Amino acid sequence: MPLPATPSSAEAAFVPSATSTAAGRGAHNDGAAASAKTGHDPLLDALMRLAARHFGVAAACVLPGEAAQGAEWLGAGVDAPLRDALLEVQRSNTRNADESFVEPIVVNDLGSDPAWQACLSRASALPFRFVAAWPLVSANGDALGSLCLLDHAPRELSAAQRASLDDFARVIAALAHDMPMPDTALREEMATLRERERLLALAIAGSGTGIWDRNVTTGEIRYSTGWKAMLGYADDEVSNRIEDSYQRLHPDDLAYVQATMKAHFEGRTDQYEVEHRIRCKDGSYKWICSRGKVTARGADGHALRMVGTSTDVTSMREMAECLRESVNLITNLTNEVPGLVFQCRRAPDGHTCFPYASAGIGEIYELTPAQVAADAEGIDALIHPDDLEAYRASFAESAATLAPWHLEYRVRLPQQGLRWRQGDAKPQRLADGATVWHGFITDVTERKRIEAELQEFAMTDGLTRLANRRHFMARLDTQLALLRRAGAPDCALMMCDLDHFKSINDRFGHAVGDDALRHFAAILRNQLRVGDVAGRIGGEEFAVLLGGADLDGACIVARRIQDSIAQSPLCAQAGTVALTVSIGVTLMRADDIGAEATLSRSDVALYRAKKGGRNRIECA
Repeated sequence: MPLPATPSSAEAAFVPSATSTAAGRGAHNDGAAASAKTGHDPLLDALMRLAARHFGVAAACVLPGEAAQGAEWLGAGVDAPLRDALLEVQRSNTRNADESFVEPIVVNDLGSDPAWQACLSRASALPFRFVAAWPLVSANGDALGSLCLLDHAPRELSAAQRASLDDFARVIAALAHDMPMPDTALREEMATLRERERLLALAIAGSGTGIWDRNVTTGEIRYSTGWKAMLGYADDEVSNRIEDSYQRLHPDDLAYVQATMKAHFEGRTDQYEVEHRIRCKDGSYKWICSRGKVTARGADGHALRMVGTSTDVTSMREMAECLRESVNLITNLTNEVPGLVFQCRRAPDGHTCFPYASAGIGEIYELTPAQVAADAEGIDALIHPDDLEAYRASFAESAATLAPWHLEYRVRLPQQGLRWRQGDAKPQRLADGATVWHGFITDVTERKRIEAELQEFAMTDGLTRLANRRHFMARLDTQLALLRRAGAPDCALMMCDLDHFKSINDRFGHAVGDDALRHFAAILRNQLRVGDVAGRIGGEEFAVLLGGADLDGACIVARRIQDSIAQSPLCAQAGTVALTVSIGVTLMRADDIGAEATLSRSDVALYRAKKGGRNRIECA
């Protein structure tokens, strides 16, 4: 995201504080004397800009020494109070003229030294934390002044940067004191630098790139004019708060951008680089590639400043998407795809064929491409009879509305047997009125098996493998709806309760109690007819729905259940456990308010059976 970076050397307008004025621009406009010292103004200006950008600091300036004969060389944005404070820095840096050298001074963090804080306390500009004052010494040893670098955040200069700063100081000293250095060669070198700067600025502007500079400590972020223009904003239409920058991010990209930046702040990545969407002034979104790097860290390693660029990559993303679609089309039309890649053509009269079918048709339909190239009847013959109508209707609807075709259906294959298939395709209307689909059919048998298992788990009691209460009540509701229709057969409901189940748990333990429940569930399954439904309602209570049964028939089934459990006691490690069951029977009535009413009536009958001595059958 356009989360700030350092000023770019190609956008001078973005770093006004990094430019400097040369001799004769201060309070002393001193006629000939000043004019004599301003012959190198353009070169000094360029050097100041170059120095600020090279070191990535907020400002670079030259302060005159006594040998400079009254000239004032100050960087833009360095006001009088700050100048006086910097002159104090210089005076502390400049030794007596008869000494052979002048000592450089680099203060990594002014805020950590009360003496330096007092030195700069009168500055009206934003507080500076870093100061480097490098001496300017003429060939004969005169102290001409100091080259100063200033930044708002603490930082350190590497050995390479100190060497570069020394090089800058020697060039500036040569210009200021007419050292024996070929003026023509120097001017040519500076002209080359300016030309490179101009070309770089043009290249950045033409590439749709903007620059940003983020102060991590204060939460401020500055954007270049080019960055703002890239999104359609004028200079005064974008705030410098990081919170506002997050508001411009696409909501789907915000977390990713923040996590990537956090990783760089914490030093887990060498640089920050993300591609994300950002809202323009007109409300549209552009794809942006943002790159940046932390340029200053505090003593504890926390990021203080980060600089970077943002480039408009919308057209590249769109081109990449087009290329990706083309590659996908070519890839999908190969025989390496596990599934069937196809082109299906349906004529206006309904005749259907598959002009193209990949080799995957052998796996999907156990056919060859040649068998379906002219006619699709061979495929229709393999569709499961219960799904054939839906299969044909789905293609007809897609052809009529040009909506994408999507269907899950079964096929019966000579070798593989019953399998599930999923088809997806997009239709296109041709000039002759035909419809063409390009799509893909894959085997989803395993997924459907897993879905069926999950569905079974949702409907089944985990201990007994009978229907759970929710599923059993749903079956009761369905049966009641059928009963209310004219001519629907009667049905009976039984409530069963294992007698003295608590005593079994107390005597033998809950593991044996669970075995007793499973044992009784197996007896119920063996005694029920196809179409009957047994479920565990809760605890040791079970319910049985007997379709097409009256009270007498239900009581016969209940007695068979009692006889079976009496003849098949539970064999446990602790010994044989005799089981009995109390049963309440009722008929489902068409005028029952709901399934709960039927269940409640059978529960009343069960209560009478248990109260009457258990191991009994009662009707209600």
